[in-house]
Amino acid sequence: MRRILLLIVTRRLARTPLGLVVLGLGWLFARRRRARRRQPADVPAPRAPGRRPGAPYARNDSVAGDRR
Repeated sequence: MRRILLLIVTRRLARTPLGLVVLGLGWLFARRRRARRRQPADVPAPRAPGRRPGAPYARNDSVAGDRR
């Protein structure tokens, strides 16, 4: 039912220049909201237990991965 009402309102607004502006703004805001919803939350990456970032004997995968 909601989609039918949305279609009717959209068709009615699309007939006038002011309605097209309203539809364009609604489309932009919906697009921004969808893009923000898709972004992952700022969650820190999990670390191995007992390892500190500055530990002298911490494993550094980037260096070990370059060896052949």
